[in-house]
Amino acid sequence: MSLLPNYRPKQLSLGPLESEILHIVWELGEVIGTPPCEVGACDDRPAAVSVKDVHDRILSDPERELAYTSVTTVLRRLTNKGWLSCYKQGRVFYWVPLVSREQAEVIKSYEQLHRFLSISNPEVVASFADSLDTASVEQLKAIASRIESVRRQREKK
Repeated sequence: MSLLPNYRPKQLSLGPLESEILHIVWELGEVIGTPPCEVGACDDRPAAVSVKDVHDRILSDPERELAYTSVTTVLRRLTNKGWLSCYKQGRVFYWVPLVSREQAEVIKSYEQLHRFLSISNPEVVASFADSLDTASVEQLKAIASRIESVRRQREKK
């Protein structure tokens, strides 16, 4: 069962360009591999990317135009929102994701579920549940079963 990460960004909502650039940072981090730091200094961190890395990726699409400074602004916004951290090495700034793509999906799903369940009118929630197809009902039963199993294991400890 995927656990909810301890760290959560300060602000979950992202604009379309912020989402696009965050996904590019995740993708480039997987491709680049190791961050630009001294050997052993940041082995546990995901790979860092520069503004140039992100800008070049965006411009690799011949239909796209985006100013270098706009990429910098969005990366800074993502840092302020708690999605990325930034450090400087020499004259270059590098950005590192603070949550993985998988962790972000878990956090967003958790928040959506809680927003849905916080509806004070149980009739509304029941009407949604009533309109689910058979596959969705089976998924909910499997989820409930998994939750029950995890709780039983927790009680045994």
